[in-house]
Amino acid sequence: MNVLASRGQLRASFIRWALFTVPLCVLLGFLAGQLGGPNSLWFQNLVKPGIYPPPATFGIVWTILYVMIGLSIALVCAAWGARGRGMAILAFVIHFLLNLAWTPVFFGMKEITAALVVLVMVDITLLVVIALFWKVRRLAAMLLLPYLAWVLFATALNWQFLQLNPDADGGLPAGGTSERVRIGN
Repeated sequence: MNVLASRGQLRASFIRWALFTVPLCVLLGFLAGQLGGPNSLWFQNLVKPGIYPPPATFGIVWTILYVMIGLSIALVCAAWGARGRGMAILAFVIHFLLNLAWTPVFFGMKEITAALVVLVMVDITLLVVIALFWKVRRLAAMLLLPYLAWVLFATALNWQFLQLNPDADGGLPAGGTSERVRIGN
């Protein structure tokens, strides 16, 4: 007999992984979102691109995507013995850290250009992750396709924010200069 695990054992392994990875991805995404958001005066004063969706869209879409991302990585983690599994997981971790970095860079640091660079790295590493996941579990790669579409849209949106608000990059007010106010002696 050359079967290492039964279908039931594989399913149980996936469920155990999913019970860990799905909440973890959603929680980390939520925590990254707390490091800055669209409620800041800086962001409210930016000129919004025509493709900018209603703000409520982001919370809904990201929650769904983080669940799908969590299921995807769970499929790969549960693929014990699959060739390329370790490399796929490592690539995913690097990619996901980049994903989580965008919000504090864009909203927290108010660095539109740096955030665009982060998003391009997210796009590239996500393509690598999808290719590596495809070799381990095709369903895991396919679960990431809506996420790929969304981050490509986010990249275009970030680019448009930069084009419409070049003077706001780095948190500077319109005109690109800052003014110091001294209080007291």
